[in-house]
Formats: sequence, structure tokens, C-alpha cells
Amino acid sequence: MPHDSAAAADGPVLRLGEAHPGDRGVILEVRTPPAGSTGGVDPAELELRLLEFGFVEGAQVEVLHEGLLGGDPIAVKVDDMRVALRRGEAMNVILAPEAV
Repeated sequence: MPHDSAAAADGPVLRLGEAHPGDRGVILEVRTPPAGSTGGVDPAELELRLLEFGFVEGAQVEVLHEGLLGGDPIAVKVDDMRVALRRGEAMNVILAPEAV
């Protein structure tokens, strides 16, 4: 499981966009993406969309599936809901990975 170079107070962090099927964790933060990195979507709107889908601090996340071509999009379970999103969007969700 690849880890972000930054570390949470309790250990390493993982960007959801770097995760693969079977990876699990708890959301630490949903970041506002840098301008120009969202494929034409307003960064603040993308952050709001993620929050509305349940990507909130403390939520449990598990990657369920990934697309066949390039692994995009990914299907994730957020608490009890299933959501599909692009890896680029998922890069803005920071997790504390669950130890396996």
C-alpha cells in the first residue's frame, strides 16, 4: 500500500486515490484541490460534493473495485454507502490506513 510522504500524528497517511481494492482506512481530512487540477470542476464544488457523498472526517472507507483500464474509476464503501469516483477526485481524501 503506497503512503503519502506526510504522516498523521499516529502514523502514515494514504490518499484514497492511491488505494487499491481491499485497502481500508478512516478519513482524516478532505482537502480543497488546487485550482486547475480538477478537470474543469470548481475546487470548492468538488470538496462540497465529496462531503455530501459522506467523505467526512472519521468515516470508515474501503476500496471495493477499480476500473479495468488504468484502475479508474474506483468504487468505495463509505460507512454503509457505496460511491464511485475518479482517482483524481479521490486524491483529495486523506486516510489513516487500517493495519492489515
